[in-house]
Amino acid sequence: MSEIKQSMGDKEYMDDVLMSSKTLTSMYQTAVQESSTNDVHTSFKDVLNCSIDMQHTLFSVMEQKGWYPQQYASKNEIEQVKQKFTNG
Repeated sequence: MSEIKQSMGDKEYMDDVLMSSKTLTSMYQTAVQESSTNDVHTSFKDVLNCSIDMQHTLFSVMEQKGWYPQQYASKNEIEQVKQKFTNG
């Protein structure tokens, strides 16, 4: 039986780390909301903020390398969405 050896490149590692970071951030958010004491709440909130900052840093690096391309909305598209939610 032949072995298929697959290796992850930098992009795949960054994708994996970013997805893991998103999962952790969600878990920390839940922990903040469900904290029973102020000290625990503050501790989890601090960790949550660090996780959000790390996630943003990962995203920024990936975007700079072209690994997380963005499609930006035009001013017209933004106005259409604004009107949709303010008029009805």
